[in-house]
Amino acid sequence: MKYVIILTDGCADLPIDSLGGLTPLEKSNTPNMDYFASNGSLFLVKTVPDTLKPGSDVANLSVMGYNPLDCYTGRSPLEAASIGVKISDNQTTFRANLVTLSDEENYEDKTMLDYSSGEITTEESRALMAEIEKELGGGDIHFYGGISYRHLFVWDDAPEKFNLTPPHDISDRKIKDYLPSDERILDLMKKSEKILKNHPINQKRIAEGKNPATSMWIWGEGTKPALNNFYETYGKKGAVVSAVDLIKGIAILAGMNSIDVDGATGNLHTNFDGKAKAAADALLKDGADLVYVHLEAPDECGHQGDAEGKTRSLEIIDEKIIGYIKNKLEEAGEDYAFLVMPDHPTPIATKTHSREAVPCVMYKKGDNASTGHRFIEKDAEKYGEVVTEGYTIMKKFLER
Repeated sequence: MKYVIILTDGCADLPIDSLGGLTPLEKSNTPNMDYFASNGSLFLVKTVPDTLKPGSDVANLSVMGYNPLDCYTGRSPLEAASIGVKISDNQTTFRANLVTLSDEENYEDKTMLDYSSGEITTEESRALMAEIEKELGGGDIHFYGGISYRHLFVWDDAPEKFNLTPPHDISDRKIKDYLPSDERILDLMKKSEKILKNHPINQKRIAEGKNPATSMWIWGEGTKPALNNFYETYGKKGAVVSAVDLIKGIAILAGMNSIDVDGATGNLHTNFDGKAKAAADALLKDGADLVYVHLEAPDECGHQGDAEGKTRSLEIIDEKIIGYIKNKLEEAGEDYAFLVMPDHPTPIATKTHSREAVPCVMYKKGDNASTGHRFIEKDAEKYGEVVTEGYTIMKKFLER
């Protein structure tokens, strides 16, 4: 039996006026997901415990079968593992986004225009982070380049408590009410603006009509994590296909194979074909029992308030990811099971994550319930079994 998990990050939503009062899932043409929902089993899954914030870190840990209440130590340590930065017990890590702020003279008066600096390229952003490390790093602090706008800040013997806000939670808002309470972190952010303001990379981006990276935004603190080995826990050899450092880091810490795909960006323009092929090859050529395919595009579209893009991303995932993998497994004569779900909602209306339970569907080859249900929020709410402890969904899936 081959197991496939398709994680449609942030795809759950609320009805949207521009989509005729439908959600992106309802509006999209997703015959594979709907076939699974009609013939398999629908669930409503609570992936985020009430005491934790609804981030992709907590939610993906749950879907991967780890109780975040037992193992979660913060987001950035997971990302550190992905880029090969080893964390000591005395170090605290932080996410360092490159963001676009408005151009008011006083830092406190600026607005968060773009949490991703126009989805800046990895090549550009790593050069900018190298400049920040050169100017600001050393001693007890260091900066490391990641992917696109997502980077890492490491601080030795840092204070224990912070008041930090994810930049994607404050799109189009004045930043003054969301600035860090720690003076050193705020000072680093302000200094980064001076370094980045006239950098040739940013001047070139402006000339090309792209958003420049005008400041570093620090958030997502955490300490050295430890995850149980996935194979030892579930008896399955696992592989993960993702463009996102966070998901890659979870895979590495769990002893799963993290697969890199050329052109995988984590947005609507990612290499969907390459990710689908990598997943199928992992199952059929490399001996994986389970593959976890993480698709960030619906979440990015949600953060950007792009309802049409979110709908389109779901249609692409259904055709190019689910359809391709399913056909390859059929051609190989393999028995298989699919689980499809988001980690959390990212409603277009709010442009940020929320903690509501999400729709989930499980389908095993040969299932033929023929209920007519679709993989949409209201059908999961009306007909689906409710799973209140999200981390148990992995065991349920593997035992199905």
